[in-house]
Amino acid sequence: MTNATVVGASIAGLTAALALSGAGYEVRVLERSAPPPEGPLEQAVRDWHRPTLPQAVHSHTLTSVGVRTLRRRAPQLLTTALEAGAELLDLLEALPPPVENRAREVGDDDLVALACRRSVLELLLYRTVRNLPQVRISHGTVVRGLALDSSGERVLGVRTGDGEVLPASVVIDATGRRAESRDWLTAAGIPVAEDLVTPSAITGYSRQYRLRDTGRPGPLNRGNATGGVWDHYAAALHPADNHTFAVAVMVPPGDHATARLREPGAFTAAARATPGLGAWLAPGVSDPLTPVNVIACPPNTLRGTVTTRQRPVAGLFAVGDAACVTNPLYGRGMSLAMDHAFQLADLLAGAAPDQSLGEAAARLAEQYFTPWYQLAARDDAQRAAQWQAATSGDRSPPQQPGGGPSPAQVRAAALTDGLVWRSVTRVIMGLSTPAEAFGDEKFQARVEQAPPIDPALLPAAPSREEFLRLIAATEGA
Repeated sequence: MTNATVVGASIAGLTAALALSGAGYEVRVLERSAPPPEGPLEQAVRDWHRPTLPQAVHSHTLTSVGVRTLRRRAPQLLTTALEAGAELLDLLEALPPPVENRAREVGDDDLVALACRRSVLELLLYRTVRNLPQVRISHGTVVRGLALDSSGERVLGVRTGDGEVLPASVVIDATGRRAESRDWLTAAGIPVAEDLVTPSAITGYSRQYRLRDTGRPGPLNRGNATGGVWDHYAAALHPADNHTFAVAVMVPPGDHATARLREPGAFTAAARATPGLGAWLAPGVSDPLTPVNVIACPPNTLRGTVTTRQRPVAGLFAVGDAACVTNPLYGRGMSLAMDHAFQLADLLAGAAPDQSLGEAAARLAEQYFTPWYQLAARDDAQRAAQWQAATSGDRSPPQQPGGGPSPAQVRAAALTDGLVWRSVTRVIMGLSTPAEAFGDEKFQARVEQAPPIDPALLPAAPSREEFLRLIAATEGA
């Protein structure tokens, strides 16, 4: 049986281990941090402190492509999550009221999301993988580089921090945003292709809560969330497992006027004033589980090492953020990582890890991630321009790219047309690429024929001035 080493034991690495074990590999997972706590799930989640993974405490969601992956590839894990208090959310509940035909259509069964905290899903995934007979997880192990053959073109294993060489015919970089395989290749004297990088231009503040009752205080206008993106900030509330939910408020980076959002009072005031969120945070409805956590969102990055621009080293591959990072605002990271990990395992099943397989893996990663990288880069550029105009006092609208319907036209049409709404939702949920969904002539015609937007369908968020007054008037405690 062929052996594989996965470096990193977060969502992407654990999914890769699960997928590879099902593809006939003996898998060893190397993780630098301590193992998660044992014991009851809720207590273990509270006790799981992860300084090497600060983003774990922030709002996460598993979109439709992630749920589809679990349904097809890991149904027992999905069942375990549901038994542990996670919930499947039917996105059709968010079909806008003006859409007259509300009958279910072909493909609607895929329009679901999983309400579950990342820490809960990850802990369940960890315990599932740990119990597989083909997988061994080693904690407290730091990988410093690759062991290569004399030509430098084939992986023989990895070198650990204490100098030990651990043999492996396949090495998976699941080190997240650090993408350590770039350093491993550089240290071995192998040229590294440049990454494609565009700024996400966003700072996020998030907090987790638990409802005191079992019912939803308000509707989910996005099916798996409620909230929106406005001209100077964004906010979203995602329901999770066991009556918990997370709220995220996102603002331009370096915006000193909104820095007080890290204080609970200011954060609460901003969230309560956001359309759709106030009822969930009303006194007596919910209680905070965490402090307000701050994250500087990473840039959108398509790693050069996973593309056809990189000369492949036979046996070396990457998954998750080590392959591609997209702005967490869009909530696609976990789902894309899991889906890609299984597709990569399919490619590796029964195949010799040679140069041709490396080239095939590069084509897979490039074709899979490029549409999502490009979409995030485009949307971030447009949003950043709008936010910059609002924070600088320049009210002139940002220029829209030419060709085809504008994003504003698409959003307006999605409020009244079921076909447009489904197409947009499938892109948001990762089920269809923008080219697949928006390149269709019927879609474009329906967008162009849509009536002007009804202002009543777009609840107004606080203006920039109102927003700053709200957070300035609160106590710091």
